Formats: sequence, C-alpha cells, structure tokens
Amino acid sequence: MAIAESTTEAARGPGRPGAGARPVPAESEILRRGMEAFAELGYDRTSARELARRLGVSHNFINDRYGSKANFWRAVVDSALADDQRERQQILDAEMDDAERVRAMIVHFYEAAVETPLFGRLLADEFGRESERLDYLYENYVAPTLGPLVPAVERLAAAGRMPAVPMDVLFFAVISPVAGLVQLPLAHRLGRAAPVTRETQMRSARELADLIATGLLGRPFA
Repeated sequence: MAIAESTTEAARGPGRPGAGARPVPAESEILRRGMEAFAELGYDRTSARELARRLGVSHNFINDRYGSKANFWRAVVDSALADDQRERQQILDAEMDDAERVRAMIVHFYEAAVETPLFGRLLADEFGRESERLDYLYENYVAPTLGPLVPAVERLAAAGRMPAVPMDVLFFAVISPVAGLVQLPLAHRLGRAAPVTRETQMRSARELADLIATGLLGRPFA
C-alpha cells in the first residue's frame, strides 16, 4: 500500500494537492505507475492527463514536481535501473575469468527481465526509434553494460572460445530472446504452463540464459 503524503500542511510544495484533493502517492508508487503507463502506452501516447489520472493527482502534477514529462520519464527509468546497475557492478567487480563473467552477465540480464518486465516492454518500444530517450538509454544502460565486457569478449574470440562477431550482432543475439520472458500470451500458446509465478519465470530465465551462453561459450567446466 502506498504511503500518502500529508495534504494538511499550510504551505504547499510543488506537486502537492490542494485542500480536499486525494493524497499524493509515495514516490516509489508514482514511479511504478509511471512505468506502467509508459510500458503500456509508449511515451508519445502517455499524456500528462493520463499520468495524472493514473496517479490520482491534478493535471499539472508532473510539471510541478518533475519539470516535464521527459524528466519524469528519466526518473522512472533511473528508478528501474537502480538495482540492475548495482548487481551488474557486483559481477564486474567479482573475481572470475572472462567466460564466467560473460556467462554471469547473460544470466543477470534475463533474471533482471523477470524482475522488471515492464521495463523490458519500455526498452522494446524505445529501441526501435531515434530519440533523445534512446540516447539516454544507450548512455546509461547499454553502453555501461557492454563497455566493460568488450575486452573480455575480444579475448575470448581471439582465443577461439566464442564466435568472432560484431558487437551489434552479439548484443541482439543475447537481447532478442528476452521476448520469451515478457511475451507471455504467445509463450502460453507455445506450451508454457500457467499460472506464471516469479519462481517459474526465474526457472525459464535460467534455462534461456544457459541455452544462449552455451551456444556462445560451450558448457562451463565442472
């Protein structure tokens, strides 16, 4: 349940409702509902009015608190990426060889898709068009993920331990199968059992990661 902010204070800050208005949801709830809207409708169709309706606030709430819809979108993305960035850095800092690190990053990518399925839908929409939002995602998500792995991938390819393919081909070879974790209506038609739970999704994520990593790197040594 969201923790409501008080509306009885004499001084109203940006985004606070007036007397008689419904309580403003907590920041985490605002960002969660924002992610739902952007993932379901796309950026262009997510109007300030629609966001206000979903949040139960006045139509000028987003501009008052965040300055613009674009700033709100960035806040939503930053919130969704916070845990991912911490976990990714832990993998990069861990003591492991190149193949183990690449495999660990692939596993992490699919597990993160299970934890934040709406973010996966947002990415799928934004990756297909040129925009400042794509620049933001590339600079804050794609490049920081791939950059530290490039030397490891190049060493593995030079040693003949994985295919020597351009980085864009490798990226799409790994990212495209995430559809199997977020496109559930099709997955059910292909035989995935219902109901879907976090546990069953994590199992699917690890099976998918094993399939892709083994195709790229071969079976890990026992």
